[in-house]
Amino acid sequence: MHRDLTAFDAAAILIVLASGLGYINHRWLRLPASVGMTLMGAIASLIVIAIDRITPSSTLGSQLAAFLGSIDFHRVLMEGMLSFLLFAGALHVDWAHMRKGRLPILVFSTVGVILSTIIVGFGFHWISAAFGSQVPLSWCLVFGALISPTDPVAVMAVMKRAAMPETLQATVAGESLFNDGVGVVVFTILLRIALGQEPFTLSGAAADFLREAGGGAALGFLIGWLAFRLMRTIDDYSIEVMISLAVVMGGYSLAMATHVSGPVAMAVAGLLTGNAGVAQAMSDTTRDYLLKFWGLIDEILNAVLFLLIGLEVIVVASSLPLLGAGAAAILLTLTARALSVGLPLKVMKRWMDMGPLAFPTLVWGGLRGGISIALALSLPESPVRSAILAATYLVVIFAVIVQGASISGLIAHLKSKADGAR
Repeated sequence: MHRDLTAFDAAAILIVLASGLGYINHRWLRLPASVGMTLMGAIASLIVIAIDRITPSSTLGSQLAAFLGSIDFHRVLMEGMLSFLLFAGALHVDWAHMRKGRLPILVFSTVGVILSTIIVGFGFHWISAAFGSQVPLSWCLVFGALISPTDPVAVMAVMKRAAMPETLQATVAGESLFNDGVGVVVFTILLRIALGQEPFTLSGAAADFLREAGGGAALGFLIGWLAFRLMRTIDDYSIEVMISLAVVMGGYSLAMATHVSGPVAMAVAGLLTGNAGVAQAMSDTTRDYLLKFWGLIDEILNAVLFLLIGLEVIVVASSLPLLGAGAAAILLTLTARALSVGLPLKVMKRWMDMGPLAFPTLVWGGLRGGISIALALSLPESPVRSAILAATYLVVIFAVIVQGASISGLIAHLKSKADGAR
């Protein structure tokens, strides 16, 4: 008997696929989980497309596209998964190491994002004209905003396997935790301008930025501090884990209701819980349960997210004329990342030298991921949406599969080269 696909059905399908493909990756491929899931999801999509091309009567492609269409990727990630993933990621960032890199984290997650947005925006305006699909500059800047932040989920999934200095690792992780919140704020401001909903004024944009980003940080500190105080008064791991859940779900909902940045709030709350909370408010038993609980949540949601990223390839595979501009956007975003990281590093060198590994690690390890795709999918229907979607998918797929698979080897090579030069 036929029935419509429910949310539970969709979740069940994704979990079954993620567990099966996760087993294959762990058993035979042994790639980083984020890379393996994305790669296998993309390959599965391409196989479905090939079957449809070879067998005209096949409807596998339309069925897969319909299934993915039933999942609101933007809503699932931005209003559901992201709060859990950011909190879980922030739990494992060492505040002591992060404090040493606080200056570059602050600069990269603000000035770096804005600089990259401008470079990508103007560059994509030229690229789209060169490939015969002229995208207005205002929309190119929107693309620059959504593709410039490094995705904390993608970055931290790969950083776990990369043997880099702890301070540099904390800097990369800290930047990715905060620049996505900043990027979402910049994206929201530029999207309203592109849609003609408000005129652009520097003072207005700065006020919006401070309200959303600053308000998110304040809210995250408040709920994190409240959870810390509550956890200090009891010793019951089940209740303390539930308090951490309340921080994530209640805090993110409150952030959306008060129009402040939920991602920034979760990053701050996670840092506070993972450092002060773990060190001063929890017994050894509670600490063990809480970290393992959030570690498991992180692994499951990561697997589903990167599988979805791979499967979503089928959405843009039919847009062949747009793939050329999208491929050029890969080089553009890497160039923008190099400039937005390299220029601040050069300026900051008089105060702190992060060493020879910093620049290549920050550039090649600056992965884009699900947040960029979610923001691209949230764009309203318009003549420019397809071009932005295609470019976003290609940049993200390249970042997760190519950059994600090679960053550990790159770091090992650079370290051995540096050791040999001594």
